Amino acid sequence: MPPAADPTRPPSDVPITITLDGTPYTGTAGQTLAGVLLGAGRLSWRTSPGGASRGVFCGIGVCFDCIATVNDACDVRLCQRRAVDGDRVVSQGLDAPLPLRSAGTRPAHGVADV
Repeated sequence: MPPAADPTRPPSDVPITITLDGTPYTGTAGQTLAGVLLGAGRLSWRTSPGGASRGVFCGIGVCFDCIATVNDACDVRLCQRRAVDGDRVVSQGLDAPLPLRSAGTRPAHGVADV
């Protein structure tokens, strides 16, 4: 199927704007949130527990380095989420201590201890 005939693929010339921590970034419809940020020259948007900058690492949703809060939903992988005009992205650091499980092991970030 030619790309222009694919109903799941929006036209690439439709501009969109998202915000990251209140700063606007423009991209085109069809890009992921990480793609919009990378295309605008933004390489990182959070920090590791040791203070290192983090952004896209694997680009396929495996590593979780690109997580952020999107429209009040936390732990969103920006490399996997298609950008929508008006999306509000907020940096999400891992520098805050994670709760300990009763066995003394740390849960994966964003996983609730139920």
